[in-house]
Formats: sequence, C-alpha cells, structure tokens
Amino acid sequence: MLKMGSRFKAFMAGLAVAGAMAGAAVPAQAGDYSGDMLVRVQGTYLNFNDESSPSGLELDDQFIPTLTLTYFLNKNLAVELFCCFANLDAELNGSNVADFWVFPPALTLQYHFDSMGAFKPYVGAGIQYILPFDEEGVGALGTSRVEIDDALGFTLQAGVDIEVGQGWYLNADVKKTWIDHDVSSRGGVNADFNAEIDPWIFSVGLGYRFNLSDIFGSRHAEAVPIK
Repeated sequence: MLKMGSRFKAFMAGLAVAGAMAGAAVPAQAGDYSGDMLVRVQGTYLNFNDESSPSGLELDDQFIPTLTLTYFLNKNLAVELFCCFANLDAELNGSNVADFWVFPPALTLQYHFDSMGAFKPYVGAGIQYILPFDEEGVGALGTSRVEIDDALGFTLQAGVDIEVGQGWYLNADVKKTWIDHDVSSRGGVNADFNAEIDPWIFSVGLGYRFNLSDIFGSRHAEAVPIK
C-alpha cells in the first residue's frame, strides 16, 4: 500500500507550484538574477551501483525522461528540484524477481560560477527521496507480496549550462546519491533484503530561463504620463 509521508507531500507541493510558474514564463531581462527560474527537459541514464549490495538484489539500469526546476536566490546560489518517474526491474542471482515504479525527486542547493561567459558550471549538494510504488513479485517471487520501503539519501551534483541565446541553455549534469532500501516478500516466499542502490544519475538536456517577477507583475515598464 502506498504511504504518503510528509516529505513526499512537500516535494509534490513544490513541484506543483513550480510547474504552474513555468507555464506562464517569459524571458528574463539582462542583469536580473534573484527570482530567475531555469526549467530543463532532460534525457537521463540511471546507473545503479548495486553490485556490492549484501543481499545480492540488483536493479536494471534505465534511460528515462526527466525535468528540473531551478530557482535562483541570487546570481550564484540556487535551489533545484529534479523529478521523474521510472519503471524498474529487480534481479536476485541473475533472475528477475520484482517489477515496480519509483518517484525519486532530488532537492539540491547549488553554487553557480558566473565568470566564464556563456559557459556556466555549477556544483550542488542535497537530498534524494525515493518512493517505490506498485510493487509486483515475478519469477521466484511471483506468488509473493513484495514491499519496498521509501528512503532518503544524500546527493552530490555537478553540471554545466551553456547559454545559446534568447533564454535557452544546453545542459549536462551528473548526480551521485547514497541510499538503500529495505525490501520484503511475504506469502509464497518469506524473505527480507537490504538493497544498497547508490545510483549515478547522468543527464543531458535543454533549458529555458525566465524571471518570476514578470509572472507576478512586480517588474513593470515606467508608466507613460497622461497628457
């Protein structure tokens, strides 16, 4: 059964608000930083470093579409929300034993370097919350009820945005998360596992930058005097 914890609700609320803002976006004016939002659409490769997991439980690597929403506090500091959905297969001793979905948002605080012109590298650190759902046992666990607990892990990040003009950017990004899950099966096979998945997350994509003050109407042109 899917359980919505307070951390998950907070991520969902932030995602909904940021998505609504992005829908009404307009280009940022030169020189503005505070309130800027950068939205990226990416292709992402998930590489699970689970070969050393003590349980022997492994996840298949996946290529998925992802979205990031980055809010700039000033010209250097920003907060980024990374999100996606992924369908994963779990293997035990080379055989497929489970199929499930995950919602794995990551929230990072970033430092952006702004002294290299159109080439804008950044680094970040934060947390990733991985919420599995719709777990289903297959193969040896086909008659079992499989449950995978949600988990919170630590994330490091590095990347670069390359400005191509008119508010558009090319992006490359890599994240590393340290996280593990408790997995249980009941019914046909009764067993408990601890899976250390520690994923590498490699992304490339296209981004668009705008300023939130334009959306809320706080940045206006000077009024024309009435004659």
